[in-house]
Amino acid sequence: MTTAMIDPEMARKIVTALGDSITAGSPGWDPDPAVRSGIDAPSPESSWEHWAALARPDIELRNCGVYSERTDEIARRLDACAAGADVLVVQGGINDVAQGRAVEAAAADLRAMVRRGLELGLRVLLCDVLPWNAGYPRFDRAVLALNALVAAVADEEGVVLVPFHDTLEDPARPGRMRDDWVADSDHPSVASYRRLAEVAVVPALDRLG
Repeated sequence: MTTAMIDPEMARKIVTALGDSITAGSPGWDPDPAVRSGIDAPSPESSWEHWAALARPDIELRNCGVYSERTDEIARRLDACAAGADVLVVQGGINDVAQGRAVEAAAADLRAMVRRGLELGLRVLLCDVLPWNAGYPRFDRAVLALNALVAAVADEEGVVLVPFHDTLEDPARPGRMRDDWVADSDHPSVASYRRLAEVAVVPALDRLG
């Protein structure tokens, strides 16, 4: 009696990351070749997906991040981006805050994306909003309010919360990332993207099994 060999490629789980520039990998990377052509010395290391894929070679990561999109705009791309996936990572909200949109509206969009992912039969991870150095202190209260709502969504919908904010917040300067963790006052550095993958995303994926 022989045991059939399983093709490792067939066993790989597909993880779709849906979000804004934090998902895309700004400022050093973008999944869109047209956008990437305008980046000086683009590097996939400027994305948490790169580091998560190295840590979890059993998964295939798809980057569906689009720079500057609000949650309502991100939501319109969900079905197309999630096609064929096993896991959906939902991220967004900082552009809503920056554009003065109510955090309740952003949270409602994120909840709708979580629910849609579940309806499609996907395992869902929900990320909260990073500290925003350029927006501190003006927008810090809104970021914290949105993150409280995001945590409630994750709890109420029964999905795993990915703690982006706490992973990169500087304990010595609440509401901001460390200087060496910021690339351009808005986006994480390469070291920060690696930290997001190894400290926040991969453990969350591990919880899914």
